[in-house]
Amino acid sequence: MHSGCRWLNGCLFPTDYEMDASTVVRIKICCIMNREEARIAVQAGADAVGLVGKMPSGPGPIDDDTIADIARSVPPPVATVLLTSEQSVDGVVAHHRRVHTSVIQLVDVITTGSLAELRDRLPGVKIMQVIHVTGSHDMEQAKTAARFADALLLDSGRPDLTVKELGGTGRTHNWEISRRIRESVDVPVFLAGGLNPGNVREAIETVKPFGVDVCSGVRTGGKLDTEKTQTFCAAVFCQLERY
Repeated sequence: MHSGCRWLNGCLFPTDYEMDASTVVRIKICCIMNREEARIAVQAGADAVGLVGKMPSGPGPIDDDTIADIARSVPPPVATVLLTSEQSVDGVVAHHRRVHTSVIQLVDVITTGSLAELRDRLPGVKIMQVIHVTGSHDMEQAKTAARFADALLLDSGRPDLTVKELGGTGRTHNWEISRRIRESVDVPVFLAGGLNPGNVREAIETVKPFGVDVCSGVRTGGKLDTEKTQTFCAAVFCQLERY
């Protein structure tokens, strides 16, 4: 288990963001279902745990009372991340007020209001905007979101489907596009989508992200697998030279 010295300035997203060769890749374990899974993730070395709210599809959604309970149980400095599919500023704010996590992960785009307004409404909460990488055209969306978000998370969803896929697909996407997005923005970039203990080191070498995010890749039968989680984190820790 790591000690928390892997954080810069005591938080998941540094205020004065600077990616350099000494920066260690952060780890977010997502789709946490209960306090025991949170404990497993933290003991394995996670810097953040993802708590999935109501979604149109995908694994891991839990009710808001459970999210709030898990968030209260997670020790600092580990970040608690609410994944919300709300698309209005009012809806996101209301969702956060029910659960009180330290970070909000927007898995869809804000259509009523703006990221700038959301930052004003929740000044003490970090905002992570998901970009679902389907092609090079996602570069502009990422650049726009990076103007207001504290971080981006590059995933493999399909928000264009009738029943939206907003994460947890277990699929990888084109990491070369993710690398170009990472190079084009000035905020931390997390890489998600189909990561597992067997491919996370290659993913880090290709994209050089600030952090990695995993859900299905460390689960067995839908439950967080202690051995897989430890193996995943160990693979990240062994990535001694990020660049």
